[in-house]
Amino acid sequence: MTTNLKKSDFFYDLPEELIAQTPATPRDSSRLLYYNRAGKEVRHLVFRDIVNILQKGDLLVVNNTKVIPARLAAFDDKGREYEALLLKRLSYDTWETLLKPAKKAKIGSRLVVNEELNFDILSIGQNGVRVIKFNFNGVFEDILSRVGSVPLPPYITEKLEDKERYQTVYAKTEGSSAAPTAGLHFTNELIETLKQKGVEFVEVLLHVGLGTFRPVKEENIANHVMHSEYYSVSPGAAEKINAAKRDGRRVIAVGTTSVRTLESVTDPGGVVQAGSGETDIFIYPPYKFKAVDGIITNFHLPESTLIMLVSAFAGRETTLGLYRMAVEERYRFFSFGDAMLIL
Repeated sequence: MTTNLKKSDFFYDLPEELIAQTPATPRDSSRLLYYNRAGKEVRHLVFRDIVNILQKGDLLVVNNTKVIPARLAAFDDKGREYEALLLKRLSYDTWETLLKPAKKAKIGSRLVVNEELNFDILSIGQNGVRVIKFNFNGVFEDILSRVGSVPLPPYITEKLEDKERYQTVYAKTEGSSAAPTAGLHFTNELIETLKQKGVEFVEVLLHVGLGTFRPVKEENIANHVMHSEYYSVSPGAAEKINAAKRDGRRVIAVGTTSVRTLESVTDPGGVVQAGSGETDIFIYPPYKFKAVDGIITNFHLPESTLIMLVSAFAGRETTLGLYRMAVEERYRFFSFGDAMLIL
């Protein structure tokens, strides 16, 4: 896929005070900007009002990944402190990791987290990603839960009082370095209300890593290379999605990670194939969607791969117009911010 679009074509002005620092309480009290593509209709709602927009037979596809305490503080033999962000598990004790400060994190170095845990730097790959090997006695996940912290994005500067608020209520499978934030608006009660209306839910998996949140540095966006992330779609999930498509029902992805998962596993004929593996799919205009009829999404960073994906679905000028409207209406932006539903 080629394009003449530049990174700067996806820029918008955002006042810093609109970057949400804390999640909405309750979750479904966040605001919802609803955009209907066919009628070019915009409505300003509260997220729980989605019950009145979605129809019986709609299928919501959610990403059930769970964020791990992926941020670690570690020290070298000179006492210098480093921050490690775990990105992707390669084997039981080996991970792809971002280290800061990167320049001093040399191959062969050993960094110590505490008396239970240390790691050796094995190699340096693309984008400065380090492969590290952990050394420990005991169960790694138990140790990580004690010494790691929730890897909130750098634009969130306030302390998160309840770590569960950076997890979706349906999070199950540990492995993400960041939350699939469009799902943070759902409560168990809202999900139950939607199910009673006849809305169906299907779970897929994509572990959110560097591919989702690495900034675009190339001015020609077609030159940006996505970092691969692990996905899994069960045979049961694939069949439910395919059945909805056969019936002419709407398949609505909750979040850009669900979009990328679905578009990665759908063949040119529009049939979803079950399976698991790595995807580095990068969706930007022009892109012909094979599986997705609607998207629930948050408001994303300027010039990010995420706003490019939304622009591929709704149109670039339309998307930027909706973002400008959201700024004027004082919506809250980014991970703990408000939501948008595009149908």
